[in-house]
Amino acid sequence: MAARRARRLLGSLCIALLFAQPSPAGAAARSDSRSLLTESLVRTFTPFYFLVEPLDVVAARGASVVMNCSAHCESPPRIEWRKDGAFLNLVSDDRRQLLPDGSLLINSVVHSKHNKPDEGYYQCVATVDSLGTIVSRTAKLTVAGVPRFTSQPEPTAVARGGSAVLACDTSPELAPLLRWERDRQALAAEPRLLQLPGGALLLTNASDADAGLYRCALDTGGAPKYSDEAELKVLPDAEEPQSLALLKPPSSLTRLPGQSAVFPCVAEGSPPPHIRWTRNEEELPTDGSGHFQLLPGGVLEIRDVAEADAGTFTCIAESGNDTLEAQAELTVQVPPTFLKRPVNIYAHESMDIVFECEVTGKPTPTVKWVKNGDVVIPSDYFKIVKEHNLQVLGLVKSDEGFYQCIAENDVGNAQAGAQLIILDLDVAIPTLPPTSLTSATNDHLAPATAGPLPSAPRDVVATLVSTRFIRLTWRPPASDPQGDNLTYCIFYTKEGINRERVENTSRPGETQVMIQNLMPETVYVFRVVAQNRHGPGESSAPLKVATQPEVQLPGPAPNIRASSGSPTSVTVTWETPLSGNGDIQNYKLYYMEKGQHTEQDVDVTGLSHTVTGLKKFTEYSFRVVAYNKHGPGVSTHDVLVRTLSDVPSAPPQNLTLEVRNSKSILLQWQPPPAGTQSGQITGYKIRYRKVSRKSDVTESVGGTQLSQLIEGLERGTEYSFRVAAMTVNGTGPATDWVSAETFESDLDESRVPEVPSSLHVRPLVTSIVVSWTPPENQDVVVRGYAIGYGIGSPHAQTIKVDYKQRYYTIENLDPSSHYVITLKAFNNVGEGIPLYESAVTRPHSDTSEVDLFVINAPYTPVPDPSPMMPPVGVQASILSHDTIRITWADNSLPKNQKITDARFYTVRWKTNIPANTKYKTANATTLSYLVTGLKPNTLYEFSVMVTKGRRSSTWSMTAHGTTFELVPTSPPKDVTVVSKEGKPRTIIVNWQPPSEANGKITGYIIYYSTDVNAEIHDWVIEPVVGNRLTHQIQELTLDTPYFFKIQARNSKGMGPMSEAVQFRTPKAESSDKMPNDQASGSAGKGSRPMDLGPDYKPPLGGSNSPHGSPTSPLDSNMLLVIIVSVGVITIVIVVIVAVFCTRRTTSHQKKKRAACKSVNGSHKYKGNSKDVKPPDLWIHHERLELKPIDKSPDPNPIMTDTPIPRNSQDITPVDNSMDSNIHQRRNSYRGHESEDSMSTLAGRRGMRPKMMMPFDSQPPQQSVRNTPSTDTMPAASAVPSAELPEAEGSFLPAEEEPQGPPTAHVRPSHPLKSFAVPAVPPAGGAFDPALPSTPLLTQQGPGHAVHAVKTASIGTLGRSRPPMPVVVPSAPEVQETTRMLEDSESSYEPDELTKEMAHLEGLMKDLNAITTA
Repeated sequence: MAARRARRLLGSLCIALLFAQPSPAGAAARSDSRSLLTESLVRTFTPFYFLVEPLDVVAARGASVVMNCSAHCESPPRIEWRKDGAFLNLVSDDRRQLLPDGSLLINSVVHSKHNKPDEGYYQCVATVDSLGTIVSRTAKLTVAGVPRFTSQPEPTAVARGGSAVLACDTSPELAPLLRWERDRQALAAEPRLLQLPGGALLLTNASDADAGLYRCALDTGGAPKYSDEAELKVLPDAEEPQSLALLKPPSSLTRLPGQSAVFPCVAEGSPPPHIRWTRNEEELPTDGSGHFQLLPGGVLEIRDVAEADAGTFTCIAESGNDTLEAQAELTVQVPPTFLKRPVNIYAHESMDIVFECEVTGKPTPTVKWVKNGDVVIPSDYFKIVKEHNLQVLGLVKSDEGFYQCIAENDVGNAQAGAQLIILDLDVAIPTLPPTSLTSATNDHLAPATAGPLPSAPRDVVATLVSTRFIRLTWRPPASDPQGDNLTYCIFYTKEGINRERVENTSRPGETQVMIQNLMPETVYVFRVVAQNRHGPGESSAPLKVATQPEVQLPGPAPNIRASSGSPTSVTVTWETPLSGNGDIQNYKLYYMEKGQHTEQDVDVTGLSHTVTGLKKFTEYSFRVVAYNKHGPGVSTHDVLVRTLSDVPSAPPQNLTLEVRNSKSILLQWQPPPAGTQSGQITGYKIRYRKVSRKSDVTESVGGTQLSQLIEGLERGTEYSFRVAAMTVNGTGPATDWVSAETFESDLDESRVPEVPSSLHVRPLVTSIVVSWTPPENQDVVVRGYAIGYGIGSPHAQTIKVDYKQRYYTIENLDPSSHYVITLKAFNNVGEGIPLYESAVTRPHSDTSEVDLFVINAPYTPVPDPSPMMPPVGVQASILSHDTIRITWADNSLPKNQKITDARFYTVRWKTNIPANTKYKTANATTLSYLVTGLKPNTLYEFSVMVTKGRRSSTWSMTAHGTTFELVPTSPPKDVTVVSKEGKPRTIIVNWQPPSEANGKITGYIIYYSTDVNAEIHDWVIEPVVGNRLTHQIQELTLDTPYFFKIQARNSKGMGPMSEAVQFRTPKAESSDKMPNDQASGSAGKGSRPMDLGPDYKPPLGGSNSPHGSPTSPLDSNMLLVIIVSVGVITIVIVVIVAVFCTRRTTSHQKKKRAACKSVNGSHKYKGNSKDVKPPDLWIHHERLELKPIDKSPDPNPIMTDTPIPRNSQDITPVDNSMDSNIHQRRNSYRGHESEDSMSTLAGRRGMRPKMMMPFDSQPPQQSVRNTPSTDTMPAASAVPSAELPEAEGSFLPAEEEPQGPPTAHVRPSHPLKSFAVPAVPPAGGAFDPALPSTPLLTQQGPGHAVHAVKTASIGTLGRSRPPMPVVVPSAPEVQETTRMLEDSESSYEPDELTKEMAHLEGLMKDLNAITTA
């Protein structure tokens, strides 16, 4: 809080420097009089607002209109009017005049086809001099045109008691002026007569008195205009049933809240139809007492419409067995309303302020800002932020006035305003800073104490100049050279602009600041003012700095247009970009099918291109990018265009026939597949014929419904049908002919069916198979059968099955239980007489298959039908991320696989994730099925079965298919940020993968910024390759809040960003940090190579050890003696061991014991210096690795630099711990221990000297140069390497598993294997984790940004390196040594040792080359 108050005080006091700088004497005088100034009077806000605003008006031609307006202010405001944005001159206007209250009177509205001076948008403008101007909402004046009818009444006949609709429609603004007459007399109001919103007349419950001549009339102020007369005849009651028909279906409406909505639904038929309504498939309560009213004739009235009433309204008319439905949409539009209005603001010059304005409405309103009546045009200093808010940067005195937020959508507009007062300097803002002041300048003054003020800051320079930011640094003033208690204001402006902005330093004593959000290639003027507790001091001299120019890439190509010239092609045209430095070289046209995620592109040299080979009647998006010598420019916006339609390319699907009676057949089908419709389906063409007379074809054209009842057929006749889909372009291919035969006679459904003729039951252990035969009387309609069953009573459970079914299996029964079963046939009249049977389920122990039939009638039991053969060759073809096509073959069909009977196929599918997923099924009548609605990147299994009548097959063999990937549809989860222990400038970001990855995650992008509201392209980007879930970010600013977002990507693209996570870095460096902490990572256990930084310089003399070797007390001669001594001792001991081992018995057990005695006979006494064992010779140097020795043809390898790793994560550390606990070794850091343990050779009693060299998988032909070493490395540049029986991956952190094989393995457990050069394992090869191995430098996995490390083979070290340090590490622990010896004893033969001896001699020659160098 104290720091915040200090910054507020600083910012406001610094504003005083906007005026001329005072002399020191003047400054002292100002300090003495400051308390008087802060007590100056503060101007108060002036109430200035509209009492009445104009409203929309509809007027008749020649009438008078008043547009109301009245404003309130302490001083009477001056009222003016604008029409269509231009001020009206009311002084010389005869027809329009200003009324005393400010309203506008228009006499005798003028309106004609070519002259419409009064129609338009009006706005009231109120002005108070020396205060400001405000504007009202905009009101629309609409003039009703010449009365005319868009439809006329037509002669109509209606049955007595029926309903009739007489049409008479006119324009919406004249509809309220329409009335009806019968026999030229005005119609009296009565409930049976209802005038619909469009003007039509609805007559219900017609009687003889309703007959006559009807006409409608429009009264617009003059003589009425009449429509044509139409006669209405009332007929006697209809004797025969009349089919159901809709006379007036509902039509979609748009209403505002509070209005009424009327949906007609007038139907005729016999018996009289019943009308009911649903909204969004839910029944509407229309009892007459609520929100919804059902008027006579089936008309639905919605009173006082609310926004929640919007939806789809369905009218359902029912007459006997006929039902008709019609739908209409109700859209509720809401004028703009304010959720947050702008508030009055006090401010000082140079401050940044924000006026907040939040609006809602439907459609979403647009917002513009007005200052003193003039529209605010966005610029560098006036910006629209967060969609609706107005930000003003660098206030000047002329910015004072009234600001209004004006919101507008299709159904209205509204305004709300606030006043800005800019106070004089040194006048405190009277209240706490409002939220509308920005964080950099929300400061107000507090009285300052008298005392000396600081002088001007010295040596103001721009140390970093970029295209959009500048870093300034300076020295404290001469009056206060320490400057610990000084804060600073930095004033800056564009050259030639009088608006000066201010930026404050974040903490006392800080002498640098970063000025951001600047414009490229622009000159800015900067000055710095120091501030102490007495106030601001003198200003520094102005400093002019020009930002750098940006690379001028082409702008977007203007006027891009796309048009479809055919069903498969689109022509795109554009113009040359207006901006760009250099000639346009070419263009790249991108296009993509709507709903897909993969763009295609084509190179274009001109300004137009025709894309061919597109899908028919499919929407595509197109955009163009221009290229110049600098690269790609800014993309145009996407333009959408749909290819032209064509005739369908495939027939309708799944055509089925259902014989209704002796004269009619019902056809049902599905539309052609979505990709083959080639346009909007306008109808279906049905062709049918008698099978016996194929030349006689009848055509029937239907609508877009997917069923058609063909009537008027002959009894007992077989007919063939085929269906084709139609678009506006024509008729597509038809289905194959499908046949069905009408009944010989119609069945009776005036009574219930008779009892089924037989019932058979076959009990099993937990189920009973029930079969039956239909009733003997076949003349009564049977719609299905009802099966009841239960223990002791048949009424416990009831199951209904189709009338075609003849058997059913009752499942999930109890063993050894007595069940009573009943069977009844039913139809629409009711259920028939039941037939009873009983059966006892078998016990668990009964596994026999003896069938038991209980026969109630002299009928032979019906055996189960034999099953059909299952489909074969089931295949799954992946079409998209959510669609798979299943195809199969049916061996029970002819060779041409043509289906001629009524069989159908059932397709089932499921996924095993999660494991308890249930099967989904669908039926098909063809040999393929399109499965949609699947999840992306998911494995599904599919199987198919066929059913024909009572026979069904088993499920086919399964086919599998994995849907394509899709971009992630959810952001990464559980994003957390923590500070790294001991490194306050480094943070670790952790996260979890997105829940809807929709594919394999190939990487992440971390965005971070100190401003959560900054544009996303201004955030810093940290890419993370692969599926890692953690990342380190270094060199952050201390005590600074950062915001982090993470975005996942897969092969299809980028997913959404996570919510911003805030984290503040610690305030200061760790207090317990050692002086050499920066390099401690390379001296301890599990150490990591350090980031050398951009300022690194290699030490003189080419030394690779910044602090000297661990033997720094010894001179170089001593180092050479040690190396030679170690080599000689090793050769002698190895020869003795080799000779001794070869003379041992060949028995495996004896050889094992001999090796134990000869190699490690005294390992139990490792503390005794007399029993020092043959040493392992290791050559080691920082980041150099021993390569497989190859006879390179190049005798003088070229030396190259080794790139420095970017951070500590780029190279996985070598684990050098002797701890047997592998998990502890993985992440332990023992920097101080290693430094102490490597001080001198004198302290190394009982230790075995080693020289280490890392190995690399790069070939020896690779060129080499000395690796530069940072001066921050610790004294220990070589570390002991542990012999760990673990694979290479175990040395990585848990979240960083290696992606490739280790580069080399060495086996230090055997004294003669220390210099063995292992072969590089094949890629992807498995490694035996039991083998003791030391990974020296982990190879980066594929996909990672590999930092190459150039290394030398040992044969080139003498020519490329100075003498290397020798390290004497501690001996391994007893347990590990024993394990290593056992491993070596069982792994090496005497012949191998002889070979190694020969190899060792070559290595020693190279060692001599090192010593001579």
